[in-house]
Parts: sequence; structure tokens; C-alpha cells
Amino acid sequence: MPKMKSNRSARKRFSFTSQGNIRRAHAYKRHKLAIKTRKRKRGLRQSTLVSAADSRRMKRLLLV
Repeated sequence: MPKMKSNRSARKRFSFTSQGNIRRAHAYKRHKLAIKTRKRKRGLRQSTLVSAADSRRMKRLLLV
């Protein structure tokens, strides 16, 4: 049986922290930026962690 392949699009969007959590970028930073406040846009620059509810599904996509 052939090896399982990781999802390549997910591989490019997510990365792992040293503790094994999955890091992701924030959404809503692509367009309509004139409406959003400076503080909100600054917060969207930071990366965050995938929620615990989704992390198992993400790990299966990334084949960890």
C-alpha cells in the first residue's frame, strides 16, 4: 500500500510550534482594510494557535 500524502495546501498554511501546537495566520486581513481600525489590523498580523477542537483534524491533514 502506498504512503499517505500530506495535504500540500495545508502544509503551506500551517506550521508547528516547539511544543507541537499548530500555528495559523489570522483571517480578515486581505481587503476592506480602510474600515478596520489600526489596532485591529495590528492584531491580525500576529499568528495564533489552531483551536483544540480543530487540532486533531489539522494533524491528520499534516500527517504528524
